[in-house]
Amino acid sequence: MIERFVENNLLEALNDTPVVLIHGSRQCGKTTLAQLVGNKLGYYYLTFDDANQLNAAKIDPVGFIDNLPEKVIIDEVQRAPEIFTSIKASVDKNRKPGRFILTGSSNVLLLPRLSDSLAGRIEVIHLRALSQAEIIGEQSSVMLNIFSRTLNQNIKTTGYTKLGKKLNTLITSGGYPSALNRTSENRKMAWYRDFINTLIQRDIKDIANIQNVSILPKLLQLCASQTARLFNVSDLAAPFSLSRPTIKEYITLLEQIFLVEQIQPWHTNRLSRLIKTPKLHLSDTGLACSLLNVKNDDLEKDRNLIGQLLETYVYQELRKYASWQDGNVDIYHFRNKDKVEVDFVIQDGRYITGVEVKASATIQLSDFKGLIKLRDALDDNFANGVVFYDGEAILSFGDRLFAIPYAAFLANNA
Repeated sequence: MIERFVENNLLEALNDTPVVLIHGSRQCGKTTLAQLVGNKLGYYYLTFDDANQLNAAKIDPVGFIDNLPEKVIIDEVQRAPEIFTSIKASVDKNRKPGRFILTGSSNVLLLPRLSDSLAGRIEVIHLRALSQAEIIGEQSSVMLNIFSRTLNQNIKTTGYTKLGKKLNTLITSGGYPSALNRTSENRKMAWYRDFINTLIQRDIKDIANIQNVSILPKLLQLCASQTARLFNVSDLAAPFSLSRPTIKEYITLLEQIFLVEQIQPWHTNRLSRLIKTPKLHLSDTGLACSLLNVKNDDLEKDRNLIGQLLETYVYQELRKYASWQDGNVDIYHFRNKDKVEVDFVIQDGRYITGVEVKASATIQLSDFKGLIKLRDALDDNFANGVVFYDGEAILSFGDRLFAIPYAAFLANNA
């Protein structure tokens, strides 16, 4: 069984918090993680995929919660939002840590009345699809140094291997366990198509009653083509006979079931003329490739597309590493009106690390243009600037500026 590196975060939360919610898209491993921890600690398990359990919870939420064992896992909790108020009442009577492990395939915290009901009583763990580190069972020492702001200390600088077409394979495969268990590209893509249909036909109906559910697959496909680009509602609404507010509402629904997400712009009063538009990213590049019907060989022929998908792939890997860190690590993007940009701005307290993503095997000083602007503006608050590239060595390009091979980023040959 693949080790999920967020397990320690879950165990720590259960030691001091009455309710822990593990949320993320379907098939990312929430139930497996909850049951693995629950079996060790003596939790009773139930799921709202069971119609009888679901009906009982909806009809009598107070009685349902009151009759549960002291430690319980409730799977797919978004299907019965009626129980949140009852959980709050139960926790207020008994605030013993670790009473409830909840899992959800939609982000119930986007519903104000539900998030407010458990404020101060719940810790949320966002479980994403498998990271490359989890797949190979080893975290990258380089990545750990990036997140601890010690990139210039005790790291191997040479001896890495160019990934070449292997990088394309990582992008098209994505991180969902069931897809990774399939050996051929066609079978992986078939899994993703079934996955998308199930999500839209089932999970969307659990959380919203919309008339035009049939357009969601096409809208999601359009989002895939726009991944790693500035969020533009007009472009997304153009193919449909629907208003911009309606399309925006549908995008929110896709965000709520963890298929797309927006990365917010980073800003500071030390820099001017900043773009304040978020970027759109798909939640998984295997999912994006399936939606676009893109295979490994197709990426070789379309450098613009591989640039977009590679940026999304790196973003998701960074998000996964960030979720394993102590403290609150945020990730933004930076761009100004002169088109000087940095793909990712990692903020840990007052310290900033900038990350740029390049698909090429060569690197030059101009690739650090945005990172240099950040460094010069932030001074001591700038930890490091990193350009990822498909090379063979970690190279210094000046004060706190480094080019890092993807092999090091992904713990291949590291």
